[in-house]
Amino acid sequence: MIEEPVEPRAFRGDALNVAIHEDLDTYGVAELEERIEALEAEIARTRAQLTKKKAGRDAANALFGRLD
Repeated sequence: MIEEPVEPRAFRGDALNVAIHEDLDTYGVAELEERIEALEAEIARTRAQLTKKKAGRDAANALFGRLD
């Protein structure tokens, strides 16, 4: 049985959509390592923003009751 490649879902933001659909065959080892470093930095930045948003939501929930 041949498995079809799973297409990543579309996200808001053109840069992310371009990045997740980009052909990686043209990259060398060093370029792939640099890409991983950049993506890991973006993951850390995104997680920090998520933590900040959750803290704001939790503060609002504590003050006004559950909002989700």
